[in-house]
Amino acid sequence: MTVKIVNRSKHPLPQYATSLSAGMDLRANIDAAVCIKPFERKLIPTGLFIELPAGYEAQIRPRSGLALKKGLTVLNTPGTIDADYRGEIGVILINLSQEEVQVEDGERICQMVIASHCQATWQEVDTLEATERGAGGFGHTGKK
Repeated sequence: MTVKIVNRSKHPLPQYATSLSAGMDLRANIDAAVCIKPFERKLIPTGLFIELPAGYEAQIRPRSGLALKKGLTVLNTPGTIDADYRGEIGVILINLSQEEVQVEDGERICQMVIASHCQATWQEVDTLEATERGAGGFGHTGKK
C-alpha cells in the first residue's frame, strides 16, 4: 500500500526497522529538548502529515524501550489517526517515572501501525444469541 506523506520535519521518513515489523518509529520534531516532569503530559510534534486511503487508520503506540528505560508512554494508547485527518501528527507523551525526562529532537518517541478497519451498522434486537461465556466479564475465563 502507498500512503501519501508530507515531511516538514528535519528527519527522514519513518521506516520499518525489519522486514517483519508492524510499526514504524516516529521522531520528535522540536527546536529544543522538551522536559516532561513526573506524571506530566506533553504534545510532541512530528512534522509529518499523511493521507490514508479510506478504510485505514494509523495507530500511534508506545515504544517498549522508551517505556522501560525512561518511563515514557503514549497517553491515549492507541491513538487513532483517521483517513480524513490532514493535520500534523502529534504524539501525547506522559512521564510515568519519578524523574524528569528530556525528549530530544529526532528521538524515536512512538511507533505507528497502519491498520484496516470497517464501519459497523447497528441492528437493534431484543435479545442476543447465547454463548458458553455469556455475560462473564473481567477475569471470567481465568477462574477455575
